[in-house]
Amino acid sequence: MKYKFEKPVNAGIGTGKYKCTITWRNGSFIADEPVSQGGEDSGPDPYTLLLSSLASCTLITLRMYIERKGWEIPEIRVNTNLYSEIKEGNMVTVIDRDIYFPRPVPDDQKLRLQDIAKACPISKILENQVTVRTFMQRDPETAKKIVYQNEEIAVIWRPELCQHATRCWKELPMVFRPKEKKWVDVDGAPAVQIAEQVYRCPSGALAIEKK
Repeated sequence: MKYKFEKPVNAGIGTGKYKCTITWRNGSFIADEPVSQGGEDSGPDPYTLLLSSLASCTLITLRMYIERKGWEIPEIRVNTNLYSEIKEGNMVTVIDRDIYFPRPVPDDQKLRLQDIAKACPISKILENQVTVRTFMQRDPETAKKIVYQNEEIAVIWRPELCQHATRCWKELPMVFRPKEKKWVDVDGAPAVQIAEQVYRCPSGALAIEKK
């Protein structure tokens, strides 16, 4: 397992309706709900963000392909929208993506670009299996703890808090080995690397004890 980003996209909200601050690798921006939903419309709403990710990925993918081909297409535009409906008791969501060119483009190039658009990375994510995993840290004070340590580092494991995110053993398998009884080998990697991995635990089941 290897995450897309070294640092996750972070979001926070206070008591104001319903302004969220989204922090990414190069800054931050505001997401909000429209006035009709009780927000202030001070930033794009979640549906707009979803559709904009597809639109931008489509445009970038097409531009990369056009540059490789050496075609003269100065501008590409995309409209995206969605609707949901109930079919046979299940919610079905359809996303429409309309690609157009302000200047004339030959039909053979248009057909090829239509196929390329379907292969953009966000399209592949949306049209294949997606699982959303949700984790939350709980109060560790009352949980039983097991300590694995050497002279440089002490790793605390609280089994009852573990939510099996699998980040630890998939990202640092030389230290975290779930098939073994003593599953944390603190000698398997430098202490700094172990600590960095422990801090990524979303449940609080793993922690570092200061020495």
